[in-house]
Amino acid sequence: MPFLVYKTFHLIGVMLTVVALGGMAIHAANGGTREQSLTRRLTTASHGTGLFLVLVAGFGMLARLDGSAASGWVVIKLVIWLSLGLAALVPYRRPQFARALFLAVPLLAALAAIIAITKPL
Repeated sequence: MPFLVYKTFHLIGVMLTVVALGGMAIHAANGGTREQSLTRRLTTASHGTGLFLVLVAGFGMLARLDGSAASGWVVIKLVIWLSLGLAALVPYRRPQFARALFLAVPLLAALAAIIAITKPL
């Protein structure tokens, strides 16, 4: 597949992940629980699908770049990806951190973008 196709799927995955985490965080910050969420399946599916797209398309782009998966910037992006994956556990288990999560998720996504653009390591 062309690089642009991978990049498009990667960005769609990032958007799905950020929107899903934002929805979970706002719901939990407003006192919502996991049980009363009518859109829980939607946010959970969006989060999982987004993470899958980010990972698969990210490695697809890496293959097109002929880059090594052991490069420092790739490892940093994988740590950010793992953090965004685990972030779905935070809003309902620790609702007091839901607002902080709502602010941290876009910052993590921006950090991942900066790392991808600059490839510092």
